[in-house]
Amino acid sequence: MRRGWHGAVFVFVAVLAARTSAQPRRASTPATHQTQQAAPNPTLNRAEALLEAHKWQAAHDLIVPWLKANPTAPDRDRGLFLLAEVYYQNGDRIRAFYHLDELMDNYPDSKLFFPALELQYQIADGYLNGFKNRDPIFDLAIVPAYDEAIEMLYRIQERSPGSPLAERAMKRTADYYFNTSQFDLAGDAYAAFIRSYPRSPDIPQVKLRLAFSSLAQFRGPPFDATPLIDARSQFRDVQAHYPELAADANVSGWIDRIDADLARKLYITADFYRRTNRLTGAVFMYRHLIETYPNSHEADLARQDLGRMPKWALSAPAPPPPGNPESAATQPAVMQPPRPGTGERLP
Repeated sequence: MRRGWHGAVFVFVAVLAARTSAQPRRASTPATHQTQQAAPNPTLNRAEALLEAHKWQAAHDLIVPWLKANPTAPDRDRGLFLLAEVYYQNGDRIRAFYHLDELMDNYPDSKLFFPALELQYQIADGYLNGFKNRDPIFDLAIVPAYDEAIEMLYRIQERSPGSPLAERAMKRTADYYFNTSQFDLAGDAYAAFIRSYPRSPDIPQVKLRLAFSSLAQFRGPPFDATPLIDARSQFRDVQAHYPELAADANVSGWIDRIDADLARKLYITADFYRRTNRLTGAVFMYRHLIETYPNSHEADLARQDLGRMPKWALSAPAPPPPGNPESAATQPAVMQPPRPGTGERLP
């Protein structure tokens, strides 16, 4: 069952990933702006022109001596930004990230603060999309940096809490966990996103992915039903508030599958009571299953099993009327004292 849920969710992940990849991407590097009204700087202007022509080595040879010779220049922040672009182009994006950190640490009022933050996001996003660092021994781009990218996105959120870029960073983190089947972390990240950005236009899709993240954590009817119950509640929320999205994602079909698993779990619980001679508990669970999921296959099996129960077990109190199906899997059985001579044992 665990493998079945993972396979079904994986198919849905592939569909969402295809839709996401079809969306237009932002430019690879943001435009530069001077921090303040400074005199024209022919050195930095020349370096910027070289970077536009993708001649990062020549730009590097201009920028580094200038930065060393001008530690207090009014446009030093621009020099740091251009140096970060140099390392971005040559593939040393970790170093580019740290030069952008230097810019924001030393020049928090710079006009380049948010362009630098945007470039940091692009660096992290590139790593999550598969960009690799070069191996220092073999000089091959074979070293992934997924963990570093997640740390980068976290630092972006710390730099600009509540900003649109922080919102994108949190969602990108959650999407990475979701697309790599780390559904427990994805669920936590999506739940945090909903709490932090309740008015985001991405909320409908985020809530849907939260439901799938919960569903994928269910290990099967013999195990804890909490992820299944959470997923059902979350799917119902999507169904109630976003009917078009629910129809497109076949949410009703997923709820039916969840109900089938919940019914199966109830039957397994009832069968456990039967096998351990706790017959009043078994009768209670069989009846509860029939009332909650009357059209399920397990309900038919429960009717057959009830027909084989002794009369004294069938005289046990009936379960309360079915309410929320999400509580069915955790409904406790009402136990009666064992009758003398019946062979029934206390639990």
